[in-house]
Amino acid sequence: MKNSVKKIWQVALFITALLLSNNIQAQFAMGPSSPVVNDDNSITFAITAPNAEKVSASIGMQNYPMEKDEDGVWSVTTEPIEPDMYTYSFRVDGLKVLDPGNPDMQVGERPDFNLVTVPGNPARYYELKDVPHGAVHILKYYSTAQDINREVYVYVPPTYNDNLNAKFPVLYLRHGGGGNETSWYNEGCTPNIIDNLIAEGETTPMLIVMTNGNLVKTVEGGAYGREGIAIMEDELLNNVIPLIEDNYRVYTDQEHRALAGLSMGGGQSFYIGLQNTDVFDYVGVFSTGIFGGIPGSDFDPEEAVPGILTNSSKFNDNLELFYMSCGDDDPRREFTEKVVDTFKENDLDVQYKHEPGSHEWKVWRANLHDFLPQIFK
Repeated sequence: MKNSVKKIWQVALFITALLLSNNIQAQFAMGPSSPVVNDDNSITFAITAPNAEKVSASIGMQNYPMEKDEDGVWSVTTEPIEPDMYTYSFRVDGLKVLDPGNPDMQVGERPDFNLVTVPGNPARYYELKDVPHGAVHILKYYSTAQDINREVYVYVPPTYNDNLNAKFPVLYLRHGGGGNETSWYNEGCTPNIIDNLIAEGETTPMLIVMTNGNLVKTVEGGAYGREGIAIMEDELLNNVIPLIEDNYRVYTDQEHRALAGLSMGGGQSFYIGLQNTDVFDYVGVFSTGIFGGIPGSDFDPEEAVPGILTNSSKFNDNLELFYMSCGDDDPRREFTEKVVDTFKENDLDVQYKHEPGSHEWKVWRANLHDFLPQIFK
């Protein structure tokens, strides 16, 4: 009898759990599709918030008030917008909310925004195309510089296993503030960009190592300050580069190493790269704030890198490419161009590019696309 009652209870509990599960799934299934990229390149955003009084969607710098239907679903459709990858979020009664219908997010140190791509026709340079694709490996290592375990994302080109005697050059690529080792992979679309360039014969097959440039301890100036950059330099030179050279068939001389980064990572690349021209032959500095445009920046080129103005020929001899860039509408542009002019007036070889856009991934993807064909030629 006891066993029969036990079985009845087990069946009842199973049925109850099944009904609850189905009910939960049904609620999720009834949620609105969001985002929806329409045929005319407009985007429809939607979110269920029946008790909210005011909801809006923000994409890039544009804010769109949303309207609620009788089911409590708020929605809005933008005007047709240019093909690109965009970040967006919702604001529900003043609270920033991510789109529960979209798993694609800009994560970095924390989930900040959702991602949506308006595809180009034909596909643009950063989109997935029908070409041979490389692989992306995640390697773990111990940072002696920071006494922590870390990860790097390593892009390996599709030709890596074609000739097991072949060696490859390496680009070490650094993210900006708030990002991490996933940023150039996720928002930067780095694997797609280089896959497409390799397929077009526009760049040399290479490894791209996407590092974590964040500090775990508080120092003056943070990861932008001298002490922080010294820690980043230690970790890169003594932990990351040996990790890559121990695990992959790569060249181990300066002629086959490049260093580049955006914003915070651009500042790190400037100092680390120019202080180690015996390690890196190519240095790329995208949209950094070290020259001005951010609080506390007070930049003196000669004090920052001794000899860069008074002995510029040394840097010209040691570097194959010194590349700087900024967005047209970036508050850092004025300061960047002033420094570029100072460098050129003192006969330092520097290539400067500016791209449409502000301080955003639209600019940095274009920077990478322009930088890659110029290295390891």
